Amino acid sequence: MATSLLRVPPPQSLLRPLAVPERLLLGPGPSNVPPRILAAGGRQLLGHMHPEVLQVMDEIKAGIQYAFQTQNRLTLAISGTGHCAMEAAFLNLLEHGDTVLVAVNGIWGQRAADIARRLGTLGTAGQHRPGDGHFPLCFMQGLVQHKPSVLFITHGESSTGVLQPLEGLGKLCHRHGCLLLVDAVASLGGAPIFMDQQEIDVLYSGSQKVLNAPPGSAPISFSNQAREKMLRRKTKPPSFYLDMGWLANYWGCDGEPRRYHHTAPINSFFSLREGLAMLAELGLESSWERHRANCAQLCKGLSDLGLELFVKEEKARLPTITTIRVPEGYDWKDIIAFLMDNHAIEITGGLGPSVGKVLRIGLMGCNSTSGNVDRVLRALRDALGCCRRSRL
Repeated sequence: MATSLLRVPPPQSLLRPLAVPERLLLGPGPSNVPPRILAAGGRQLLGHMHPEVLQVMDEIKAGIQYAFQTQNRLTLAISGTGHCAMEAAFLNLLEHGDTVLVAVNGIWGQRAADIARRLGTLGTAGQHRPGDGHFPLCFMQGLVQHKPSVLFITHGESSTGVLQPLEGLGKLCHRHGCLLLVDAVASLGGAPIFMDQQEIDVLYSGSQKVLNAPPGSAPISFSNQAREKMLRRKTKPPSFYLDMGWLANYWGCDGEPRRYHHTAPINSFFSLREGLAMLAELGLESSWERHRANCAQLCKGLSDLGLELFVKEEKARLPTITTIRVPEGYDWKDIIAFLMDNHAIEITGGLGPSVGKVLRIGLMGCNSTSGNVDRVLRALRDALGCCRRSRL
């Protein structure tokens, strides 16, 4: 082919070696990937229908069942991030005209309500005050008033740093003929959750937080009641890619020979498998305790620095992500930039309802260590001394 036909030259940026800085990621995710998981993701590809890959998928299923504490047959990993799992849950559970009740206790409730509205379902919201870890009475009454088929709530609200209590909620939902859908992206592995015992019907998470794998795969599980609701659908799910009937077959959840559905992100599955393996080796209870202890150490250190914790009640604090109010006389952007530029540490500002109000510090999985707590506290002490705005 004549080169004279080319009008776009090779990008100069692509002719230079890839440059990626080393940083300690102490934001709300992703978290740093340990060498073992990096090595797993760097293995040579296999075909997505090879028996060795299907075996890895089976091991992932078993790992998710352990992490979720469930025996649900319909358990798998979505080829996408936590957002993708959220959409998959709604797309498969709801049909036009269904009512969904959404607990809005941060940005993830807001986005869940947005997805429900896009599907043409009747969405009603139980509003939460940011930083509050309890159900308002009006939300509890919503089950009676609106008679929803699905109730959505975020277990670990990363935008506010709240850990939402779930005890008794599943039982309450089932008493009113409603399924319970829970987002555990920011909490899985860092705080106790018991899918079967708490009667959760759909639970999903992400790979890039406590599991320390790269983003791109999202564990999800459906109870028998949720599965039966999907089987009773009058219409097909509006997404082929996220159709749980197809995905259940590809993941070997329906007892039928596996059929090709999509080309799965094989190396992401290798990484997720290792993240789940490391959680299993450590043990859930040990992981929960490690996150609790390091969060407590961080909160004490922040208070000693004179910083105000956003979530007042200790038991309502999310162990994986701690939120602090932006101190008076400081610009939150200056603090974040100072830590990045001078200490190679990432923390972040607020998200959704907490934008401009808080700083967020994440301690997740292998990043949740006493040493990292000390390191970020030293960096913050340095920032507080250098970033204060001058008075005019």
